[in-house]
Amino acid sequence: MYVTRDRALTTPAHDTSAALRELRDRAEITDALYRFGLGQDLKDKELFASAFAVDAELDFRPAASKWGAKPPLMSGRNTIVTTILALFTGRVDTTHQVTNTRITVDGDTARLTALVEAQHLLIADPATHALLKNPYDVDLVRDGDRWVIRRLRIDNTWYAGQPTAIFG
Repeated sequence: MYVTRDRALTTPAHDTSAALRELRDRAEITDALYRFGLGQDLKDKELFASAFAVDAELDFRPAASKWGAKPPLMSGRNTIVTTILALFTGRVDTTHQVTNTRITVDGDTARLTALVEAQHLLIADPATHALLKNPYDVDLVRDGDRWVIRRLRIDNTWYAGQPTAIFG
């Protein structure tokens, strides 16, 4: 489920060209997750959508189950973008911080594990908030010279605050 290899790079150290390609891929893979977070934080539809493949899936059910919620599996880039931005725009301020990224690349597919801290504040009542610490399990595909998320599964290690006030 999570990337647990004992090293970051897979290319031999003496193959500079292959190592450079792998480092570029890793930067673009990580950037897909950054676009996901910042797109939400800025409520930027184009940036947020750029993180996803057309046939993407976002599964927030594992995280939401921690506080008893049962959201649907979201399928398709347009559904994901529309649903999440409609839930937050004008109602919730968010900040996402990404850390502990681990990546494996296999040709035109990749796997990313990350730890994401997501803070959510109700705009009308900033004292009502939810702080989530979420492990992410992400499958990505190459899209030209960038990478996009095909499947994103969000789990939750712990939370503070009132997620039900934020997510319903």
